Amino acid sequence: MPAWVWILIIAAIVVVVAVLAMMAFRQRRTTMLRQRFGDEYERTVNARDDRRTAEADLRGRERQRAQFEVRPLPEPARARFAAEWRDVQERFVDEPSSAVVAADMLVYRVMGARGYPMENFDAQLVSVDHPDVVQNYRAAHGIYERSQSQQATTEDLRAAVLHYRTLFDHLLQPERETGDGAQQPDDGDGDGDGQQVAESADDEHHATGRGTR
Repeated sequence: MPAWVWILIIAAIVVVVAVLAMMAFRQRRTTMLRQRFGDEYERTVNARDDRRTAEADLRGRERQRAQFEVRPLPEPARARFAAEWRDVQERFVDEPSSAVVAADMLVYRVMGARGYPMENFDAQLVSVDHPDVVQNYRAAHGIYERSQSQQATTEDLRAAVLHYRTLFDHLLQPERETGDGAQQPDDGDGDGDGQQVAESADDEHHATGRGTR
């Protein structure tokens, strides 16, 4: 067999191996992104034109997140923020709109205390450390913005506080390193305050008979 035929065969084999290696690399990268971002991965894919663009977005978030340090809260700060959250709950009974504003500000402050860059805050950065609950922040903040123009019902406001509470709990929990620079909250049971907010909102709703505030 002529030498040039062998050269073509070897070149073809090299190309096939390179293609297979690239496919395996992309599949492994996709798997890692799915594992890290969970439902946020699917939300991002659905929001983008294609999977490659979505994965580039997620990797971009990882690079941005690697540029700053997120710190666990010291115990005194955790206790202080927890006390402030109880005040938010108590305020909700009589002033649900005001309570949502306070909840938004409190979560914002906690994120700042943890080390997130708040001057140009992007909720997507939170998705790197808290992919399971970042959608709660988006939903809550959306209701908060509607409430500023009196377009949120009491039920909406109650949902906003519960959404804020989910992220708030994650932010306050002691965290462990995942091995890639990101952090995840330790498993732990909540104290039931979120349910108390729901019950308080029901009481307020039935007592006043008003759907909006």
